[in-house]
Amino acid sequence: MNIEQPTNVTFFDFVGGVQLLQGKDTRTALPVILIGICVSGAVGNLLVSLIFIRDFRNGRGSEVKALLASLASTDLVILVLCAPVRAVTYYKQTWTLGSFVCSTADWFQHTCVVAKTLILAATTRAKHNLVSNTAKGPFYSPAWIHGALALIWIVSMMFPIPQMMFASLQPYDRDAAICVSVMPVCASNFMNLFYKIYPTATFVLPCVFTLAYYTKSLHTAVNHAPSPRQQSKVTLVLLCLSGANAIMLLPEWGTFTWIRLGYNKPPVGLVIFAQVLLYACSSLSPVISMTMYDDVRQGLITLWFVATCRGSKQIPSNNCLKTEGNGAEVGANAIANANCQDKEKTFPDVEHFWTGRRDTHVEEEQDPIPWEKEEKML
Repeated sequence: MNIEQPTNVTFFDFVGGVQLLQGKDTRTALPVILIGICVSGAVGNLLVSLIFIRDFRNGRGSEVKALLASLASTDLVILVLCAPVRAVTYYKQTWTLGSFVCSTADWFQHTCVVAKTLILAATTRAKHNLVSNTAKGPFYSPAWIHGALALIWIVSMMFPIPQMMFASLQPYDRDAAICVSVMPVCASNFMNLFYKIYPTATFVLPCVFTLAYYTKSLHTAVNHAPSPRQQSKVTLVLLCLSGANAIMLLPEWGTFTWIRLGYNKPPVGLVIFAQVLLYACSSLSPVISMTMYDDVRQGLITLWFVATCRGSKQIPSNNCLKTEGNGAEVGANAIANANCQDKEKTFPDVEHFWTGRRDTHVEEEQDPIPWEKEEKML
């Protein structure tokens, strides 16, 4: 993968994935791994987004859910648009996607990665508002959420602009080209300072603040909150999401800064591992939400029952799940029957009729249903 660096530049590196890799095993294994991560992560993030959309339509939305839905959408974009570019690059070993994708590949990916970190940092304010208004019910301010997300995406798009400015397509062979980032000598002093501020402002400080905030909030919720179980669960979910984001993105930011500051280049295996870990982070977030967040887990169960009932909507209603069996089966079947569209009509409540007739002795000549024979009542 090594290529000679021009003499009139201070920085020279590949864009859109490591190119000129040697070895058939690497060429085959890396795309397969990335495709597997993309498919599994895209399905998970899509389900989480649908669950949150359903909650908002049913009037169960909140600021936290709005930000987590935005986080799932960002992860979905990373897996659908960014990871396939790396998979194609690893398979072709050269650049075949054109000059426009070469110029915008790293810029777009960094935009999404920075947005993820800032969205998780914004959930600290949303969680605080939700807890402080627990007595009044769910707290949701669409204006604040829209403004925060707009500001986050504007900042996320502005910071990685140098990734787009210095990216260019360079010929490598007769029928091959490579996509590289070339920084001229005249911009070296400014860019050295920028590459120190950029990771600190967009990754280190937001992650440290988010982890510290949720660690303190979790301790407060467990020991001093009036309803510690409910508050600590949501706080623990957000803490795990922030921790996973910080740990799994650390290698990517570390190799990025390592290369840009002009030190010796890191090993190729470490660079590739950092990129794969970045996409694995986007696939892990929906898993954390589905396993730890009660609302997401319940929404997933509801979506499953709705999908299964719609698939069998032409089957007669008496074929819906019966409420027989043990307690667990009865509870599950009851939920399924409640969600079925073609369910039987229920009988009117006649409990008031039998309440007054319990423990009463009915004589042989007395008619237990007096309205059937009106002549006996006259």
